[in-house]
Amino acid sequence: MIRVLLADDQALIRGALAAMLDLESDITVVAQVGTGEEVLAAARETTPDVALLDIQMPGKDGFAAAEELRRNVPGCRVLICTTFSRPGYLVRAMSAGATGFMVKDAPPEELAKAVRKVSKGVRVVDPTLAAESLTHGINPLTSREKQVLLGVLEGDTITETAKRLFLKEGTVRNHLSSAIGKTDTRTRSEAALVAQGRGWL
Repeated sequence: MIRVLLADDQALIRGALAAMLDLESDITVVAQVGTGEEVLAAARETTPDVALLDIQMPGKDGFAAAEELRRNVPGCRVLICTTFSRPGYLVRAMSAGATGFMVKDAPPEELAKAVRKVSKGVRVVDPTLAAESLTHGINPLTSREKQVLLGVLEGDTITETAKRLFLKEGTVRNHLSSAIGKTDTRTRSEAALVAQGRGWL
């Protein structure tokens, strides 16, 4: 029997996934949590074979939870299951130690197949996303460039971003200019949206 831990902040989706997986004769859901903060404790308590993690959750996201599991519960493999099919997310998930990556609009039978494969250590990746990640998946942005672009998404001015990051305004402008070049865009707003869309932020 393959033991599964589910982590998703949307109770309806979490319940639906659990009900669907429990219909399988060789899979049982042993824990359900709604935040990334709860994943490690639940895994230690229930010793799952596979943790099915959403990416965007309160507190720690799915990437951070996957890294924690890799360090502290190495016997538990991670399958990321998310709404967001962003190529950069795939690269980040694999870097965090995930064995598989699926999008939630995949057919239900594919999820059960993926859980079985991941439990055996077989890598499972959405093929379309894998192809896109070869083109856009590697994040070219530095940590500072990511920080200033996140400020743009939050509506911060250059002055506000400079104060928040303890930088000079000219330095912020330089980081933004570099990010615009790396995203092949014309404005900082476009750069932030492209970076977000590719899963780089």
